[in-house]
Amino acid sequence: MFHQTVTGFFVLIGLVLLGLLIFLIEVRAITYAYEKAGISHRYVFAVLLLSLLGSAVNIPLLRIGGGEPVVVSHVVRHHGLEYVVPMVAHSPGTLLAINVGGALVPALVSIYLLVKMPDLITKALIGVAVMSIAMHALANPVQGVGIAVPTLAPPLLAAAIALVLDRRHAPPLAYVSGTLGVLIGADLSNISAVANLGAPIASIGGAGTFDGVFLTGLLAVLLA
Repeated sequence: MFHQTVTGFFVLIGLVLLGLLIFLIEVRAITYAYEKAGISHRYVFAVLLLSLLGSAVNIPLLRIGGGEPVVVSHVVRHHGLEYVVPMVAHSPGTLLAINVGGALVPALVSIYLLVKMPDLITKALIGVAVMSIAMHALANPVQGVGIAVPTLAPPLLAAAIALVLDRRHAPPLAYVSGTLGVLIGADLSNISAVANLGAPIASIGGAGTFDGVFLTGLLAVLLA
């Protein structure tokens, strides 16, 4: 039998408090992850804010493809009736852009970590190279969207690579290898395929890879 012993108002309050608790736990976990990577707690929220808000900002770079004839539907109205007729149009191509939150911020953070810990540059380059090869193999072109990668594969692989390269400095290596590896292996190495996907905008670090980059920067560090 099901019998509710409290009113809906108290249930709502309980859900709000539970959501707040989960949020605080998540924020603390995220803060811990960035601190383990070598980023001071004073800058953690700034990085998070720039990453999340910046995910909505795409900086145009160039237009690729276009000019090919495509058949589109056109509605013609005549005497109160509507007729759907095919028309030949020319595609404007795909606008290639770079996402602030999913590409620029992680790249700048990675550069900051390498400048702060120059002894890790060689190992980081190895990690980025291995991740890039793996992400290129896992990346899938999605019609109308762009390049997408499995969400959990990048952080798991980045954490494993970092632990093999240097267990002591695994967190920063996981962050650098994971984020740059996804950007290079998934997005940059597949730019030539983007023009054939029919996406009006293809953003480096944007739709399809933003979740992979953002989660890799957090989960890879925590796992490592």
